[in-house]
Amino acid sequence: MLPVIALVGRPNVGKSTLFNYLTRSRDALVADYPGLTRDRKYGRVKRGGRDCLVVDTGGIVEASEGIDSFAKKQVQVALDEADIIFFMVDAREGMNSSDEAIAASLRKLDKPVVLVANKIDGLNADIATVDFFSLALGEPVQITATHGRGVGELLTRIDELIILTDDEIEEELKGISIAVVGRPNVGKSTLVNRILGEERVVVFDESGTTRDSIYIPFERNQQQFTLIDTAGMRRKAKVSLVVEKFSIIKALQSVEKANVVIYLIDAREGVTDQDAHLLGMVLEAGRALIIGLNKWDGISVEQKELVKKQLEIKLSFLDFAEKHPISALHGSGVGKLFDVVHDLYDAAMVDMSTPVLSRILKEALSAHQPPLVRGRRIKLKYAHQGGRNPPTVVIHGVQTDAIPGAYKRFLMNYFRTQLELNGTPVRLVFKSTENPFKGLKNKLTERQVKKRQRLVRHHKKK
Repeated sequence: MLPVIALVGRPNVGKSTLFNYLTRSRDALVADYPGLTRDRKYGRVKRGGRDCLVVDTGGIVEASEGIDSFAKKQVQVALDEADIIFFMVDAREGMNSSDEAIAASLRKLDKPVVLVANKIDGLNADIATVDFFSLALGEPVQITATHGRGVGELLTRIDELIILTDDEIEEELKGISIAVVGRPNVGKSTLVNRILGEERVVVFDESGTTRDSIYIPFERNQQQFTLIDTAGMRRKAKVSLVVEKFSIIKALQSVEKANVVIYLIDAREGVTDQDAHLLGMVLEAGRALIIGLNKWDGISVEQKELVKKQLEIKLSFLDFAEKHPISALHGSGVGKLFDVVHDLYDAAMVDMSTPVLSRILKEALSAHQPPLVRGRRIKLKYAHQGGRNPPTVVIHGVQTDAIPGAYKRFLMNYFRTQLELNGTPVRLVFKSTENPFKGLKNKLTERQVKKRQRLVRHHKKK
């Protein structure tokens, strides 16, 4: 299960700043006044070696009514969702009664809590954080979220604590796991029932009927599958019920556990900005993807053409995805959609040999050389497989950190085309090869200088 980290603390201690640093984004609003974040914001940790979700919360204040009371409820839901809690305090302002009250509440939870002392730049960190030991939450991890100072140690603590959740026994998914996701009321449960041929999940003409992810193992043509019916995901501005917010984490975790994702779009409504945003989150997970255009039989020819144009414009970043018009209610196109699952699974779990990948890389370089950087050509030497689901290609070379995004996309598309990997993204990892002769010239020069000095001293003595 994808671990969840909740950032909590009183207002203006730097939770949103740390959220942005961990996710390498600017999704969380940041300003130098308290109470800016009122709602929860979800992101994917893009630093360190472990995949996690991080939740930014509003500052905890004592309030029984109004918007601050709503923010407190959101913090409580984030605590319920979390596997690890980062309790952030302000080292510059020091400890106060609010920190003590929050710490007392967190100590009652049966969850690991990491005390994070932020804003230590320009301070004697050990002296500035000594008072926080009295919170009985262990030694504070000293960081400056704006510059990333100390965040490496914080990520190490994640690796240590997540072992606790990794050791938990989870139900093993049987065969190929397929997550059915999308906005509320687009027909996810109807599609699951159509595939199963029976009423296994609740179907009702009201958005948000499915509040949790439902795992349904079944067999088809002597092949084992697990269908995951997920709660409808909405963007933050469209989410109002607390229980609906809780289901977003479940849906994202279900995507992580899946081999293939079927994303449903209501063809009557077309491709919305919410669809593009949510599909971006699915793309980050790197799963093989089928876009099902549901309720296709109920729209006009003009509307069908409009939807096709929207797919080209709004979802241009998903050119690899399979797209199928279906009607989950009447069953048209569902059989063909499900047959594609096998091909996408095979593509996502493909084995790729090093000679083949290195040959494809050489052909790509011949077709389109990397650009010059500071007058020097980026050199890419060889490639090998780094993982599956999604297929991952590790490319070794020189100056790989300077490869522009456009050239990375060219390589991704080239590998996917040459390997005939339909419906799945290809993830590239670049590693720079250290020059074994780096610094040797300077060492030789120093040696020559010392030799010359010895010769000079020798001649002087004579």
